[in-house]
Amino acid sequence: MGKRASSTSRFLSISVFSLCLALVLPGCRRAQNVTASAVPTAPIVTVKRSNLATHLSVAGQFQPYQEVDLHAKVSGYIRQIRVDIGDRVRQGEVLAILEVPELDAQLQGAQASVRHSRAEILRQQEEVNRAESMHAALHAEYKRLAQAAAARPGLIAEQELDDALAKDQESEAQIAAAKSSLEAAKQQLDVAQADSTRVKTLFDYSTITAPFTGVITMRYADTGALIQAGTSSATQSMPVVRIAQSDVLRLRMPVPESDVPFIQQGSEVQIHIDATGKTVTGKIVRFTRALDSSTRTMTTEVDIPNPDLTLSPGMYAETTIQLQDRRNVLVLPTQAVVQSGNNAYVLVVNEQNQVERRDITLGLQTPNEMEIASGLQEGDRVIAAGQANYQVGETVQPKVITPMTMKEGSN
Repeated sequence: MGKRASSTSRFLSISVFSLCLALVLPGCRRAQNVTASAVPTAPIVTVKRSNLATHLSVAGQFQPYQEVDLHAKVSGYIRQIRVDIGDRVRQGEVLAILEVPELDAQLQGAQASVRHSRAEILRQQEEVNRAESMHAALHAEYKRLAQAAAARPGLIAEQELDDALAKDQESEAQIAAAKSSLEAAKQQLDVAQADSTRVKTLFDYSTITAPFTGVITMRYADTGALIQAGTSSATQSMPVVRIAQSDVLRLRMPVPESDVPFIQQGSEVQIHIDATGKTVTGKIVRFTRALDSSTRTMTTEVDIPNPDLTLSPGMYAETTIQLQDRRNVLVLPTQAVVQSGNNAYVLVVNEQNQVERRDITLGLQTPNEMEIASGLQEGDRVIAAGQANYQVGETVQPKVITPMTMKEGSN
């Protein structure tokens, strides 16, 4: 009786344990499933090497390569004007002719003075020749008398011999005087020629010519208009025409102060011309190397060939200037970097899929990408976004995404 009771008690204990085990095991399986599903997925990008560049977009305006108002250097009336606005002219081409009667008279007088000086030189040259001939005859006569007196003393009177010597010396002095007069005549010719050249130069200024090949952009005077000489700052002389060289244009762009250190001659510029819809490539040719105190910008120029005059001065263009360029550097998307003040860090997923924090040093930065100067190596896996959702030391399930996916997600 006691054995049966003991067997019954053992059976009940086993049944209760089996029932409890049956109830506990499904709960354990559910806990294991919940734990497995609790490992978060982390979007990651891989540190890669790439080229990185920064650009500046700014509006520019086309200007003539050269532009000048042409003034007359002498006063006069316009006798003829041969050009009008829009005309293309070549260097040296006559644009207008002034009528200056007083210069005509001055030029004729100066030329007459030159001719008179040349005639005087010829006359003085003849005087020199005559004096030399006279001297030669008198000198020969003196030598004959001297020889005869030496051969037969007393044959020639001393007075006659002295007179011959005096005439010989006088004729020699006349040669020197004639040569001096000839030299004075030559100097007078130089003076007359210089004066003639001066008047001729002024007379030539009555013909206004194009200083370079270009386009007439403004005409200020008509036939018969009185033009004052443009040589004095005290008078506001009216120009005749304005000429601009437009076969090459200057594209001027204002560069902000913060980007001035990166402007260099030869830097590439992409130019979109609003009026034509075309895009061309140019290079920075020059810049002022000084800031405008009112706008805090520096004027920068690109030369654009315009042989068919398709572009006109005053047109606008949208330009993109390459500022900095880095080749074969470590790069990460901007969203993968956490910045706090002057410090920056990333969350790296190591080989055990655990989250680590890495402090990094940034280099060149663009709106979409950043250069990693130090702190990472090529191939490192970095959490791409939502860094606040992950803890250091946490195990995650990495999911590789592309920068294009990140852009689409941010949109």
